[in-house]
Amino acid sequence: MLSIRKIKTSSGLTAVQIIYYKNRRVVIEKHIGSGNTNQEVDSLIKKAKEWIVKNSLQDEIFPEKPIDTVSLSDLQFFGVTHTFTYQLLERVARQCGFDINRDRFLFDFAIMRLIEPTSKLRAITLLERYFNISYSKRTVYRRILQLKSRKDAIETIAVKCAKEMLQDDLALVLYDVTTLYFESFKGDELRVEGYSKDNKSQQPQIVVGLIVTCQGFPLGYEVFAGNTFEGKTMLTVLDDFTKKNAVRTPIIVADAAMLSQTNIEELEKRKLSYIVGARLGNTSSKIIEQAYNKLQDKDGKTIRIKTTTGDLIIEFSANRYRKDKHEMEKQIAKAKQLIERSQKVKHAKFIKHKNKDNQYILNETLIEKTKMLLGMKGYCTNIPKTTLSNQNIIKRYHDLWHVEQSFRMAKTDLASRPIFHHKEEAIRSHILICFMALAMGKYLESTTEFSLKRIIDAIWIVTDAKIHDTTNDRDFTVRSEISKHSLEIINKLNESLSY
Repeated sequence: MLSIRKIKTSSGLTAVQIIYYKNRRVVIEKHIGSGNTNQEVDSLIKKAKEWIVKNSLQDEIFPEKPIDTVSLSDLQFFGVTHTFTYQLLERVARQCGFDINRDRFLFDFAIMRLIEPTSKLRAITLLERYFNISYSKRTVYRRILQLKSRKDAIETIAVKCAKEMLQDDLALVLYDVTTLYFESFKGDELRVEGYSKDNKSQQPQIVVGLIVTCQGFPLGYEVFAGNTFEGKTMLTVLDDFTKKNAVRTPIIVADAAMLSQTNIEELEKRKLSYIVGARLGNTSSKIIEQAYNKLQDKDGKTIRIKTTTGDLIIEFSANRYRKDKHEMEKQIAKAKQLIERSQKVKHAKFIKHKNKDNQYILNETLIEKTKMLLGMKGYCTNIPKTTLSNQNIIKRYHDLWHVEQSFRMAKTDLASRPIFHHKEEAIRSHILICFMALAMGKYLESTTEFSLKRIIDAIWIVTDAKIHDTTNDRDFTVRSEISKHSLEIINKLNESLSY
């Protein structure tokens, strides 16, 4: 019968051996090893017991309960993964309605924009490092070119999520555009130099029009050539949005750049309600004087005037007055300095030609007009006052910051620009990846009321260590402890994903 014995060696170590007795003499069946500490000796004894069970029919009459102790020398560490983060973001995507089984590739690159925005090549490395997900470079660039075909399906899912999960009836949608530049000075039909909102006028760019809910959740988008005037993008995006999603007469909120007689007429023709910012500086002096006399510098007071572009609502704000007055005085002072120094005054405000000898004087007429406009802000709408009051129109317009915030998230948190692709299919696929990431990010923020950065930081610190036990050829993982701060956010996430 086999048994285990411990015996001191000449070097002072403790040897663990498997023995049996034959003719009253000890026979060593197998020498397991020698240990210096109690922990090492216990590990050797465990190995000896496992060897006996494996190599003989002998079982212990009273087997000991397994002890989860092992010598560090018997463990191999294979690195850390972020499986927890991946699984949680996968649940978020499924909650939003995205078909992860079909769009796994799109999902993987979308979450990389949430976690660590980078190039596609770098993303391949990080997906392997963080999640043990392998993609070859050749496969990625081939599949990137095919992603743009999923645009309509992804937008449809986003609209459904807004309706069903975020309880938005889409009665009000916000529209705005931004520009995304390329790390290149060579353009083509899509990548064209134009008015840049990133101050990159020397580099080619594209124009992106985005529709979001009143809370900033993305519903649809379109990509235009970089020199497209933003006012000409709105109707294209709105037509596509309303046709695909059967949305009935939503209220469109957009900034003053979208206001033109053509756009207004087209919106009326489509029976769409609109709230658009007005450029009061282009308004007739008669209307400005009428508003000035009616408002009388009273904070919060409004006036509604019929115009060719719908009802013009003008509001006076004391805070805006102080800001506008300070800015006007600075510009007037600058104009006076330029005139005194006889400097070139190209594009300078409040200056006009006096004669053909390029002498300049202050534009007193413009100064008086600007003084009357101090503190005023205008809004154009075709919604009657019986439906929405002046204050409600203004309140709806102020929701436009949500679309601006979505653009900021896309440009900063998701690093949608600069763009390094040069093929049109790859560019459009890149924007689709950013759109899906934006939808997931805004869903996280809407349901938890935490910022995206705070959420990602909280879940990212939860890691899994991969360990191999050489004593029994077994792999296992050890998850890191979750801090109290992170647990608060994770619990909130779990609540939002449980219904």
